[in-house]
Amino acid sequence: MTQRVPTNSRIRAHVEGVVQGVGFRPFLHQLATRHGLAGWVLNATDGVTLEVEGPAERVAVFLRDLPLQKPRAAVIDEFSTETVAPLGEREFRIRASVARDGEFVLVSPDLCVCELCLAETADPHNRRYRYPFTNCTDCGPRFTLIQDLPYDRPRTTMAPFTMCADCLHEYEDPADRRYHAQPNACPVCG
Repeated sequence: MTQRVPTNSRIRAHVEGVVQGVGFRPFLHQLATRHGLAGWVLNATDGVTLEVEGPAERVAVFLRDLPLQKPRAAVIDEFSTETVAPLGEREFRIRASVARDGEFVLVSPDLCVCELCLAETADPHNRRYRYPFTNCTDCGPRFTLIQDLPYDRPRTTMAPFTMCADCLHEYEDPADRRYHAQPNACPVCG
């Protein structure tokens, strides 16, 4: 009896709209990981570009779930895909952003503070107690911070503020709601 080996497929997708500053890359990282897919995502001056690779059925479910489960503040105006050759990658990564001349992306407005961040600022045992600039990928300043695109901390008014070890840990942890939250800060570092 011959055992069927699943065939991997790889898709490159490009998403335009309000997809920067709304937790879109961390969302895609979590979605790809949940579906057991490899690949990458990056911000570009005209939106977000990603590639996902894995069993064709999982890739199809990922593409179905992407617009259905997107972050609440994200707005998808254009969503295109193309098939590319599988590379055999084993993990999904957030890559460095790419700036392209003559292209632009819609900028997210500032987002009102979410319930989780509000609770942190009210908790005397939390390191962000009464800290007025508390934010995460779901809330906080966006438009008022951005100086240039793509949206990354070095292109915001937060550039002079180096994250402390605790904030950096949150920023780098895929399970944290501050994963790749560009304005992440606390009383120690911001």
